[in-house]
Amino acid sequence: MKINMASNEVVHFIGIGGIGMSGLAQIMNNLGFTIQGSDLSQNKNTERLTKLGIKIFIGHHQKNLKKATMVVISSAVKKNNKELMIARVKKLPVFKRGEMLANIVALKKNIVITGSHGKTTTTSLVANILLEAGLDPTVINGGVINSLKNNAQLGKGEWAVIESDESDGSFLKLPITHSIVTNVDKEHLDFYGSFERLKKNFCTFIEKTPSFGKSLVCIDDKNLKSLLSKCRTNNFLTYGFHSGANYQITNLKRKINYSIFDLRIKFTKDEVFKIKNIKVNLIGDHNISNATASIAIALNLGIQISKIKKALKKFLGIQRRFTKVFSFEKREFYDDYAHHPTEIKAVINGARQVYKDRKIICVFQPHRYSRVKSLKHEFASSFRSIETVVLCPVYSAGEKLKYNFNQDKFSQLISKKSKIQVINIKNQKELKNYFKKNLLEDEMIICMGAGSISNWIREIGDELK
Repeated sequence: MKINMASNEVVHFIGIGGIGMSGLAQIMNNLGFTIQGSDLSQNKNTERLTKLGIKIFIGHHQKNLKKATMVVISSAVKKNNKELMIARVKKLPVFKRGEMLANIVALKKNIVITGSHGKTTTTSLVANILLEAGLDPTVINGGVINSLKNNAQLGKGEWAVIESDESDGSFLKLPITHSIVTNVDKEHLDFYGSFERLKKNFCTFIEKTPSFGKSLVCIDDKNLKSLLSKCRTNNFLTYGFHSGANYQITNLKRKINYSIFDLRIKFTKDEVFKIKNIKVNLIGDHNISNATASIAIALNLGIQISKIKKALKKFLGIQRRFTKVFSFEKREFYDDYAHHPTEIKAVINGARQVYKDRKIICVFQPHRYSRVKSLKHEFASSFRSIETVVLCPVYSAGEKLKYNFNQDKFSQLISKKSKIQVINIKNQKELKNYFKKNLLEDEMIICMGAGSISNWIREIGDELK
């Protein structure tokens, strides 16, 4: 008789609606665990889990843990959370998401992707290549991969492709075979305390990649480049546009909705290879860099170039990464997760490189008062190549208004630094009215933020269409 230990466990996820938490919950459900969870409200992630038979509680209450035998928490869960407190009283095992993820993937060969920006796209690209190569990987991603219609899958193959979250330091707990580091930027300093400590953790991550694997590092990022000299290992290869990169992007041709480029691969003066005419359905230099990272990993796994090219050519993207939501009288509305100045500039630059003469309007919903406070000048300078910003109220993500934030002053700062028009709106209704009254030509509207803006634009689209 075979005994399935997993079937005896009831795992409760606090904050199960988050993209990372929902992905892990799905994987554990597929492994035979009984999964349940709670969140403050329903969203697409909770709806997807409900369809799989997973019990979802709306709101955090002690009674939700009646049957639970262990608990998984996200980094957003506070110490005074009612469910976490009762879990401690009942002496249930409590794991952070990163800790549980490490336990689940310990028996796999792991490709771990991290970085301040671009890790979701890069993870998706790597996953698509491995799927095309027939390797049937386990995938845990920070966004919904359109070809999978999901952000997670339990594969039968020996490889796992994992987006690793650096926000709470848990990325250092994952077992690594190969790794990718896309960049290092000023993010999550509320946890790390200083940028220097954050950079030190990324250095530790690179050092963790074993000698039988490789760490692929973007040399175009100045912060990341400076780290390499401080690492106690040279077990890494570099990629990017830089002429010194091991995997160098050349001959980039920017088209509407896709890009074509060559790759120059060099390890020594005598070892130089070229891959020509690589097509990927992405725009923006940052995305070409992400695609190059995925190619480099695939080549190190011994995947055929023809398979790699085919996977990139077929790539259908990720939800909320420059995703076209709807059109309205020749105006096109896009949705993007960008919520950091570096991400905002990358998205705008990518669009502007292709749509050189088109009027671009950005609808920006800032995410967290703490992020706005620490990066307000960087945010204010992020919109210089567009015509108008429509500024929404800050999505607090549970933060209390303790930073003396003033939306009018922030909009004035954006107008001054980016030298553009800034329109303040208070809610979703005002945004819809703005669209009805002020869109005159064939504008491109890019809605940005990590909060509720994605739902806003979709609901407005349903009304306008």
